[in-house]
Amino acid sequence: MSRAENNISGQPLKELLTYGAQQIEQAGIENPARESRMLMAYALGESSDHIFLKRNSMEIVPATTFLACVARRVAHEPMAYITGAQGFWTLDLAVSPATLIPRPDSEAVISSLSGALADKKGAYSFLDLGTGTGCLLLAALDEYPYAWGLGIDINPDAALLAARNARSCDLSRRASFFAGSWDHALKGDVRFDVVISNPPYIPTADLQTLMPDVRLYEPVAALDGGADGMDAYRFLCSRLPFLLSPQGVAIFEIGIHQRPDLQAVAENAGLEVVQVCADLAGIERAVTLKVRT
Repeated sequence: MSRAENNISGQPLKELLTYGAQQIEQAGIENPARESRMLMAYALGESSDHIFLKRNSMEIVPATTFLACVARRVAHEPMAYITGAQGFWTLDLAVSPATLIPRPDSEAVISSLSGALADKKGAYSFLDLGTGTGCLLLAALDEYPYAWGLGIDINPDAALLAARNARSCDLSRRASFFAGSWDHALKGDVRFDVVISNPPYIPTADLQTLMPDVRLYEPVAALDGGADGMDAYRFLCSRLPFLLSPQGVAIFEIGIHQRPDLQAVAENAGLEVVQVCADLAGIERAVTLKVRT
């Protein structure tokens, strides 16, 4: 048993950071020193930059919370679930096990908006289906200050979290969130300028191949896209002719190599692909659709 484990009331910062990094590395997690500093920053309520600057300090700091966080991370619990927060686009968002963790890949959906909506001052209407943390809708509203939107998630806890994020981002006056299955929460003929979604798209058979951080902790319902990963897209594409305004577009996140499959699903539903946007890794990640005329 290490010194850090023997005496958890307080230990030198440097020694705790070293211990944390060693444990995280042994668990096969990348960037162990950085992860250890992030956990220390959370445990002490300080910034990661501040911890980096004093990473070699022998200052005695409380150890209990840090060691508990290290144990959770070693078990592959995602960092965002431990700290309860994740950055997305320009926003800082709360996260919970009720939602997927926002990822940089999904920012391709927001990047695609500029190609669809050139006027940043337009009073557009957005619908975010499967909103999760609300990251897509809130980032879109942050980019378009005169727009408004609705976010819907089948998990009531996710809808509540998204509403909390809207308040913390000062966007609650332009964003509303509901619990429901896709667009079933809407009543009447309600149409939107943009429908956005990051639906479940992992083929069921591939779920067991996901990294443990995802497989063991993130909600399966937000990942499982059915036998071929296309179940959610089939439903969403069938609904777009009834949800989009005459000039409206939909922007969906997709998985690796899924563009041809989505294009086939879209064409069967009377839609056409008008734009494909890659993520920062160069992978096709966001597809823009419109109703074929």
